Amino acid sequence: MDIQKFVDYVHGDNKVEPKDMMPDDYRQLLVRQISQHAHSEVVGMLPEANWISRAPSLRRKMALLAKVQDEAGHGLYLYAATETLGNGNMIADRDALYEDMLAGKAKYSSIFNYPTLSWADIGAIGWLVDGAAIMNQVMLMGNSYGPYSRAMVRICKEESFHQRQGYEILMALCRGTKQQKEMAQIALNRFWWPALMMFGPPDEHSSNSRVSMNYRVKRETNDSLRQRFIDVSVPQAEFLGLRIPDKSLKWNEERGHYDFGELPWSEFQEVLKGNGPCNKKRMEAKRKAQRENEWVKAAAVAFSEKQIKEEHNL
Repeated sequence: MDIQKFVDYVHGDNKVEPKDMMPDDYRQLLVRQISQHAHSEVVGMLPEANWISRAPSLRRKMALLAKVQDEAGHGLYLYAATETLGNGNMIADRDALYEDMLAGKAKYSSIFNYPTLSWADIGAIGWLVDGAAIMNQVMLMGNSYGPYSRAMVRICKEESFHQRQGYEILMALCRGTKQQKEMAQIALNRFWWPALMMFGPPDEHSSNSRVSMNYRVKRETNDSLRQRFIDVSVPQAEFLGLRIPDKSLKWNEERGHYDFGELPWSEFQEVLKGNGPCNKKRMEAKRKAQRENEWVKAAAVAFSEKQIKEEHNL
C-alpha cells in the first residue's frame, strides 16, 4: 500500500478502523502499545489492592475497591481493542499477549514495580501516577486508531476520578497531624521521580515515540508531556504544603516553565529489565492468579458454549 498516502490520511485527523488497510508496522505498533497499556492496567491493580483490607475507613475502602475494579475494566477495554488488530500475519489474541507478559516478553509501566508502604502511597499513586496517566491518555483520545481512541474516552473519565481521589487522600493527611503530613511528604518523595519516568525516555532516545507520532497514535512527545505534568503538579504540591524532592526545580520566567533536575534514567532501565523493587513479586502474583483461577475461565467458556448450543437448538 501507499505508506505516504496513509500517513497523510491519519494526519488529516481521520480514523483507521479494524477492516481498513493499514501498514504492517502501524498494526504492529498498535498491538505493542495497546497491549502494554492493558498489561499496565491489570498489573496496576496489585499495589492498590494490597491496601483494600487496610483502608482507614469504610468510605476509603469502598472508593479504593471501586478504583481497582475500574482498572480491571480498563484492561478489558484495551485487550478487546488489541484483538481487533489480529490478522493472518499478526497475533493479537489477548491470552497470547497476556502470556507474553507473564513470560517477561512484554513490558508494562515501570511505576507498578514500586511498593506501597503506607496509606499515603495510595494517595500519591492517585495524584501523581493517575495524574501522569491522564496527561498521556487525554492525548490518546485523539489517536488515529478508532477502537483505541474510543476506549480512551471512558478510561480518561474514570482516571480523572482516580486522580481526584488520590489528591483528596493527601489533602486529608496534610491537614491532619504532623506525623500524617510527614507520611504524605515521604510518599511524594518516593513517587515523584518514578511518576516523571512514566512518560518514557527523552525524545532523542525514543525511536518508538517518533514512529508513533508519525502515525498519529501519539500526538505529543514524551518531553512535552513530562514538562506539562511538572508545571501542573508543582502548584498542587505547594497547595498541600509539600516539597517537590528536586533541588534543581525552579520557575524559568523566560521559558514559562519549571526547570527540573536530571531523572534517574539508570534506575528506569533497571526496572524495565526486571530488576525493580517489585518486578518479581508482581509477576509471581499474576502467575499464581493465572494458575489458581484457570477453572473460572474454563467454566465461563463451557457455560457460553452450552448457551450457544441451546440457542441453536431452539
